[in-house]
Amino acid sequence: MADGEKPYRLYKGGRAKGRVPLQRHSAKSDEAAKRERSDAATGGRHWGRWIALTLFGVIVLAVVWGVLGYLSFARGIADANDRVPASVAPQLTKQDGLLVSQPSTILVLGTDGGTQKGRSGSRRSDSIVLLRADPSKKKLAYLSIPRDLQVEIPGHGTAKINAAFQWGGPTLALKTVRTLTGVPIDHVVFADFDGLRDLVDAVGGIEVDVPKPILANKFDCPYKTQAQCEKWRGWHFEKGKQHMDGRRALVYSRIRVNRLDYSETDVARQRRQQQVLAATADKIASVGGFLRMPFTGDDVVKPLATDLSAWQLSQLAWVWFRADKSKALHCRLGGDPARSSDGQAVILGSEDNVSTIAMFTGRAAPLPPQKGLPYAPGCTVGG
Repeated sequence: MADGEKPYRLYKGGRAKGRVPLQRHSAKSDEAAKRERSDAATGGRHWGRWIALTLFGVIVLAVVWGVLGYLSFARGIADANDRVPASVAPQLTKQDGLLVSQPSTILVLGTDGGTQKGRSGSRRSDSIVLLRADPSKKKLAYLSIPRDLQVEIPGHGTAKINAAFQWGGPTLALKTVRTLTGVPIDHVVFADFDGLRDLVDAVGGIEVDVPKPILANKFDCPYKTQAQCEKWRGWHFEKGKQHMDGRRALVYSRIRVNRLDYSETDVARQRRQQQVLAATADKIASVGGFLRMPFTGDDVVKPLATDLSAWQLSQLAWVWFRADKSKALHCRLGGDPARSSDGQAVILGSEDNVSTIAMFTGRAAPLPPQKGLPYAPGCTVGG
């Protein structure tokens, strides 16, 4: 080995400049982190538990509220069932299955105080409508029958159709409509317009879209003194959507003469009655109607007589709620105005009534009433 030569070799390598930080274990910091994680998890579980309990409470409250409302409604319906004469049932078409799964045809008869069992006497039917509900198509169809339409009343001869209720109560009215239209009728609902005021008030009022301004003939004066009533011009309704309480809705449905349009016929009055009935049905089937049901269940059905059970009416309310009202079919029978042998104003049935019934049942495409003829039959969609 040469002098001065080292017995080993030097290798140079890079190293980090400055001091290298030491990783020191801290038990205290680990405990704090664990506590933070534990608190966060506990807090999340705490809020999750409260949310779950709140949702559960809301569901229980909704179920209890629904049961209370249904029981109140069912009590009223039991009384409404008792108001239907036993002779009506044999006239109805037997329907098996649920109303939410098959089409149903219901006769809705508006009377001026005739929902008491078997009551007739001087009472006549003011509004006669067949309602067809088709849940599979979310479709509603209405067939309006003018009360002055001259028809054959079984066992009584030829007369206005509204006389059937006067002569034979609900049973004869049902039989007459079925004979006239040939449409099987599954159920009946008789609505007493005398009780309409309380019904509308019970559901909190209704919204009605008035098609044009109305100044009614003087009746049911809202003032107490004779002098005030003499100065009073009559009931006035502006055009457009408006809220109506029970009294105003009843007045609107009974207007016979619009002094702002003397060309209006009784068809316009029937349309107003149907508006009120439809708006009331909408309110009953609404969320607000559900919330009021425990308190108003009995009042809602006081003006009604029907063969429908509480469960069937609940199904019908669901079908009504889901239906597309903008595509509802509105049909009417009609004919030519004339005078009967005893001088009464009547409507002589048109041959087009047969095709209108086919439109109502879905066997023919809808065609509107002929323009220029106030009592012409036909069907329109929507509105």
